Amino acid sequence: MTHILLDVDDTLYDQLTPFNKAYQELFGHLDVPVNQLFIQSRYYSEEVFDAVSNGEMDKHEMHIYRISKAFAYFGIEISREEAERFQGLYAKHQKGIELAPEMEELLNEAKARGLKIGIITNGPGEHQANKVEQLQMRNWVDENHIFISGKLGIAKPSTEIFRIVEDKMGIKPEHAYYFGDSYGNDVVGAKKAGWNAVWVNRRKHTIPSGQEHLPDYRIDEESSPVDVLRRILGQE
Repeated sequence: MTHILLDVDDTLYDQLTPFNKAYQELFGHLDVPVNQLFIQSRYYSEEVFDAVSNGEMDKHEMHIYRISKAFAYFGIEISREEAERFQGLYAKHQKGIELAPEMEELLNEAKARGLKIGIITNGPGEHQANKVEQLQMRNWVDENHIFISGKLGIAKPSTEIFRIVEDKMGIKPEHAYYFGDSYGNDVVGAKKAGWNAVWVNRRKHTIPSGQEHLPDYRIDEESSPVDVLRRILGQE
């Protein structure tokens, strides 16, 4: 193990926190399980990610689409105005995101052990860069080792983005470990590129049946990020 790369959303910080704050402000009177609403919102966001990336759908419409569809999943229809107000509140609370304590512990341990650290994240360039700044990731990550799909024009799970990172950071795939929350983008993307994959499974997702790409390690309630890091290093 020489390099550790990390996703941003729902990996470095708990994305449910700003979502829940926005929900409570606007829809707190409704009887909807906010954790499941969030999961559905993420599902619909990923459903149209390619359309947003190639310009077929603008980001504003995607925001309206994902929360409207998420509520519709629970049989609730919200207005376009409510969807826009929710997104405004969500964006406001995202400006206050904080690095998860367990991820800060992981980063400190990795840095102390001399590992090279980087970030690979999908999303609009400026938007994701602002999150990286808010999380104060420059304390651990060199500016040239932050890779954002919106700036590169290529996104996970494409193998190409991992090859770009390898070239820029001098990585041998077998020595790289990628930490991310999305099975489809992070685990599958990393494994197809020949990397090791660590699944940060905050939402207790299950792997679809018949999948050939499995994570090498999982982070869950019984296994913290730093525990996994120490286990990896202890086995090498």
